[in-house]
Amino acid sequence: MTRTGTVTLVGGGPGDPDLLTVAAVRALAAADVVLFDRLAPHETLAELAPHAHLIDVGKRPGHHPIPQDEIERILVRHAQEGSDVVRLKGGDPFVFGRGGEEVEACRRAGVPVRVIPGVTSAISVPAAAGIPVTHRNISRMFTIVSGHAPLSPAELEHLAGLGGTIVILMGITNLPSITAGLARFGMDPGMPVAVVEQGYSARQRTTFGKLSTILTESVRAGVGSPAVVVIGEVVRLANDGDAAAAAALANAAAVTGP
Repeated sequence: MTRTGTVTLVGGGPGDPDLLTVAAVRALAAADVVLFDRLAPHETLAELAPHAHLIDVGKRPGHHPIPQDEIERILVRHAQEGSDVVRLKGGDPFVFGRGGEEVEACRRAGVPVRVIPGVTSAISVPAAAGIPVTHRNISRMFTIVSGHAPLSPAELEHLAGLGGTIVILMGITNLPSITAGLARFGMDPGMPVAVVEQGYSARQRTTFGKLSTILTESVRAGVGSPAVVVIGEVVRLANDGDAAAAAALANAAAVTGP
């Protein structure tokens, strides 16, 4: 009787193989089959998973050659045939990675499944650009938003009134409606905004602006996906030690106290 294999969902981090966890590296080394995403660190898979059959199931904006339900069927089928399968995803499997759906599919099929968390791009990519998503004197909270689909007026109104830092993943296509909506519901048009493209790659680039200008700046720069959008006063800290950052800290400290 053929043994049932396992499925391991692995968070690959923001794309730099050095940011894979030790557990992720071990799982890849032991894998028989690896299904990988476009934003996962797949360029080094021949080294990380030397004995595995590699399957590219990556999606691109507007182009999903392998639908999600088919990915789930592939995972289950290989495990039921006795293989130990790794599903390598960009960032963390449970941060807009549809990891929950894949876990459910495995459980329904009786396939053992586990999750190895990854470094989410929502925190690491802003950090690579010098932007902390929280800062004691500036932002005590941050909100991660999927910009894959347009946000509703209720969602935009809620975000505009939250305060703190807003991090938008997969939001380049819908950036015009998001920025317009936030402004419509009262966010300061002068709120700093940064768009960080291609985080942790040789092509990493940050475009800075304000809520009222970031669209113009993005078009001028030719901004494209993948990119992370950061909205909030913490964006002023991107150039550590410059006059704008110092002034922001001084003003915040004067308001909040020690």
